[in-house]
Amino acid sequence: MQKTDKLIVLAEDDDGHARLMEKNLRRAGLTTKIVRCKNGRDALELIQNRAAEASLDIKNTILLLDLNMPIMDGKQVLKELKAREKTRNIPVVVLTTTDDSREVNRCYELGCNVYISKPVDYEEFSKAIVNLGMFLSVLTLPNGSNEISVCNSPT
Repeated sequence: MQKTDKLIVLAEDDDGHARLMEKNLRRAGLTTKIVRCKNGRDALELIQNRAAEASLDIKNTILLLDLNMPIMDGKQVLKELKAREKTRNIPVVVLTTTDDSREVNRCYELGCNVYISKPVDYEEFSKAIVNLGMFLSVLTLPNGSNEISVCNSPT
């Protein structure tokens, strides 16, 4: 990867949800590279390794994070990312089936930027992910430049 490569890390253990999310993010027009991790530990390690490589710009990374994953859950990942200087500004979008207000509040306290409850209905879930993709396509990342967004701009 080059220094300016953008990356979406999709931390999702459910194969069906992961396929549906990637498909609908693409339907929304995102061309950004998406790397899926099936557990929290792998997602955290991927981001930390990316942050450690001097040739990569970690500020071009966004994390789509499920809370209920094996090995390391989403809250643990969020806590670790936000505790480290090099990764604390990475935008984190929590995508989970949990809509308990205590969980929502806890995730915001830990530093998530957006919390989205996954709709149970297939069509509603697909629609929500397309909307998320459109949101990500105009999102400006916190790297000091208003010109760098998650979505690759047509030239």
